[in-house]
Amino acid sequence: MDKLKQNKIKNMQPLVLAFVGDSVHTLFVRKYVCGLGEYKVNQLTRMTKEYVNAGKQCEVFKKIEALLSDDELDVARRARNAQKGQIAKNYSPAEYNYATAFEAVVGYLYLTNQEERLNQILKISISE
Repeated sequence: MDKLKQNKIKNMQPLVLAFVGDSVHTLFVRKYVCGLGEYKVNQLTRMTKEYVNAGKQCEVFKKIEALLSDDELDVARRARNAQKGQIAKNYSPAEYNYATAFEAVVGYLYLTNQEERLNQILKISISE
């Protein structure tokens, strides 16, 4: 990908990157839980929610933060500080902000076609 397009994506609204990242992360986790065995849909949904929630995404972000590149850290910082316009019901504002940072990094990596890096981070999100 050329640097100009990558910079354009990096400078997108951070909540747009998080919007994309949320979908990418959710799909990755759904694919993962479907591969765990034969389960009913409600069980798969419950299993997915164990990974796709602000608390877990906050934990994952804190695990990966030291591993992020300068560009990824910039995306995360902007997303963490963005005005969300909504309040998370079951999580603190700090957890929600870190979860948004995680999702924005995932969205940035997806949109810039950094598949190897994206998979590395997504695999961390399902590891114990």
